[in-house]
Amino acid sequence: MARTTGGLFVMGGVLGMTLAILMPHEGPGNRVVVAIVAIGALVFGIGLAVIGDLVHPRTHQLLVPLGTILISATIQQSTSNTAALALASFYVFVACDSSFFFSWLRAAAQIVFAVACCMIVLASRDGLPWWSGLVPSGVTIAVGAVVGVLARLASDADIDSLTGLLNRRGFDTRLHLEIARATRTGLRPALILFDLDRFKTVNDELGHRSGDAVLQKVADSWQQLLGPSRILARYGGDEFALLVPDMSEQGAIALADQMRESIAFGCSAGVTSWQPGESGSFLVSRADVGLYRAKQAGRNRTVLESSRRPPLAVELVEAIARETLDVHYQPIVSLTDGGTIVGVEALVRWKSVTQPSVSTEEVIRVAEENGLIANLDRFVLYRACRDALDIQQSVPGQSMILNVNVSGLELVEKDYVARVDEVLRATGWPADQLILEVTESVLDVNTPTAISNLGELRGRGIRIAIDDFGTGYSSLSRLKTLPTDFLKLDGSFITSITDEGEAPPLLEVIALLSVSLGLPVIAEGVENEHQAAVLASLGYSLAQGYFYGYPQSAPDIAKQLSRDAQVPLPGR
Repeated sequence: MARTTGGLFVMGGVLGMTLAILMPHEGPGNRVVVAIVAIGALVFGIGLAVIGDLVHPRTHQLLVPLGTILISATIQQSTSNTAALALASFYVFVACDSSFFFSWLRAAAQIVFAVACCMIVLASRDGLPWWSGLVPSGVTIAVGAVVGVLARLASDADIDSLTGLLNRRGFDTRLHLEIARATRTGLRPALILFDLDRFKTVNDELGHRSGDAVLQKVADSWQQLLGPSRILARYGGDEFALLVPDMSEQGAIALADQMRESIAFGCSAGVTSWQPGESGSFLVSRADVGLYRAKQAGRNRTVLESSRRPPLAVELVEAIARETLDVHYQPIVSLTDGGTIVGVEALVRWKSVTQPSVSTEEVIRVAEENGLIANLDRFVLYRACRDALDIQQSVPGQSMILNVNVSGLELVEKDYVARVDEVLRATGWPADQLILEVTESVLDVNTPTAISNLGELRGRGIRIAIDDFGTGYSSLSRLKTLPTDFLKLDGSFITSITDEGEAPPLLEVIALLSVSLGLPVIAEGVENEHQAAVLASLGYSLAQGYFYGYPQSAPDIAKQLSRDAQVPLPGR
């Protein structure tokens, strides 16, 4: 808008100076005034084109009538009626600018003002009849109407007809404009790509009309949440894109999480930010990588794909390299043997210098978002296998299982099995005593590579546990076909066991299901004796929680193990 309006002022200034020089002196008027007004318009137009980003869009509603007044002044001061009629054609500039950028009502008001000025100023000149302004006025109205119609047709081509948001074409246009603006001003636009999880299921099971209703509801919810300075689009299918002209990556992550939580539908998001010199297509590609990683990691999450690492990630790189992270171990006990420890779960612990209160979940998220998860996973697996071997050898006759968590991003890597093999060879930990825990949401993605890797791991004797069982979306019928050996029941189910009333029926159903499928269940989050007794009475064989022990160092867990007798490996 600024460049267009500025360009019209420049064009008017150049033509005005030309007429000031060439027009004959046939009557009253002042050639110098015409020249001064033309030079002023030229300088103003150049300045507007240069600093237009600083001009509020509403200000343009005052600039257009200013141009109308300048045109009228030059007509009034022209020394020739022929020149005056020629200058009247400049009112077309007003019609073009207002019809293209303003609403119909405001554009009409600008054109009416221009036509009124045209008729009055020409009729006021000696030697020109009152109707001399009809032709330039009619041309101004006609051009304004045509430009307005064409502009709105072009605008409709950038709008998604279902949601009323920008479509891919419109969004790409705005993206390139914002990048050009950021190049001049130093802003840092952030881009977020969203994808609705399992949207194909909605279309297949409920029909496309229901799918369209979901898309409309999501678009409406997000439009109400976002301000006018943020550019939201339906990028295609069930994918949305959001461009924020100036926001940090951490701010964009928080905004993406807020948007995901505002809708009653699972949603994955990829976040990135623009760096100087990058093209729009490159920026979209990087955000798409983040979205892909979010889907592969189990859906319904936000993943940052950044060209810059935050301070916490930089510190984590050094911590992994120097092996300054800790691995603690929480006991897993046998309920059928009075709470005897039969294994441990390895849990990473790290005390950040820059963010001392950072949680383990945040550390893992930062590792996943900044390409560090492979190194972190390998470090934890290696340290856990090495410590577990030392613990087992320090307790005569002890034989235990070792549970280690696996990131969904690692499980989809083709060389993941080879990396696990390498760690087992380097540490000497037996494959049949290793249990890798995979969240239910990761298995629900049903990525062929992940399923294939799990099958290969089991072929080597390594067992697989579905972690956080009961919180995901996978069909129960898939449990029989998934490469799985254990179920780890999410702690939220255990908290429902209270001293008042009977055990929740769902716990009994899960216990019967595990027996039917031959999948032992490890109940997480056991915090008191009553919960342990209820689980034992329902037939649960394994448990884990603060009641049996907090995560502790390898020497401490070895001391606790020495107090328990050896029991056979569970599930074998």
